[in-house]
Amino acid sequence: MTVVGPFGLSVRDQALEADVQAGLAAVEAGLLDATKSEVPFITEAAQHLVHAGGKRFRPLIVMLAAQFGDPYAPGVVPSAVVVELTHLATLYHDDVMDEADVRRGVDSANARWDNSVAVLTGDFLFARASHILADLGPEAVRIQAEAFERLVTGQILETAGPQDGRDPVAHYLDVIAGKTGSLVAVSGRFGAMMSGADEGVVDILTQYGERLGTAFQLADDVLDIASDSHESGKTPGTDLREGIPTLPVLHLRALAAAHGKPDDLALVELLDGDLSDDARCAEALRLMRAHPALEQARRDTVRYAEEARASLAPLKKCYAKAALEELCGAVVHRVG
Repeated sequence: MTVVGPFGLSVRDQALEADVQAGLAAVEAGLLDATKSEVPFITEAAQHLVHAGGKRFRPLIVMLAAQFGDPYAPGVVPSAVVVELTHLATLYHDDVMDEADVRRGVDSANARWDNSVAVLTGDFLFARASHILADLGPEAVRIQAEAFERLVTGQILETAGPQDGRDPVAHYLDVIAGKTGSLVAVSGRFGAMMSGADEGVVDILTQYGERLGTAFQLADDVLDIASDSHESGKTPGTDLREGIPTLPVLHLRALAAAHGKPDDLALVELLDGDLSDDARCAEALRLMRAHPALEQARRDTVRYAEEARASLAPLKKCYAKAALEELCGAVVHRVG
């Protein structure tokens, strides 16, 4: 049993381990190649987050999904590079929108340079992803375009907020499905499709990615409050400080509105205040960690992860399926 990929995923078959390790190494080389420019400064900015590391969660799903066809098919690695480039591009843009100072334990691009450089670098990565897609065929281009539309729609919905009368939690889950679920779904779809897997298998792995991607993001929401050392490189409470309405906070607000308990209302008031002060932020974290809203968010995370696992049921029993199932458990394990 060998540990590979994010979360210490254990692979119980030497052949699968070799395929996954070789695939991820090829993706890493592809990312470095795709982020090179004749202009040294562009190369430096474009490779800033590549060198910072990351879980390579989406390429891992591409590699595992490809096991249901020919994992050595020529389109598998390039499609994994595409999804990771797209993900990295969104991080550059997200950090500008969120005015973030740190990403993956290093200075964010906007903090190291400025917002203009960060935005344009994200655009550069999108362009490079499109260039690779062109060689994968019109169907791949269409799939990526649809996913990108969903991703941007999710970002816009988050920025605009829920319409009057719309349940904020339902709105937020729609946002997450677009911002995160869409690209993880494409990871499963590309891996299966590029490997020549049956259409039914492609559909299953697409649905799997959609649900697992949502669970993955919800786990980050929980970890921002519950963890001592955030896996994303952010310190605990980062989202609270920035006023980002994550799922535990939305559950708290719903409970406060429904029942009007003084302690809940006081906590909402604290969260609505200035949390740039370390003591106030620490107090908010302490109260949120003890609040039922956090456990409710954990249950939501588990539900999406279990839905992802259940969606794999029709697939044949194999080591790749077991690894995909274990990813569901790994996401749940992150939130306790």
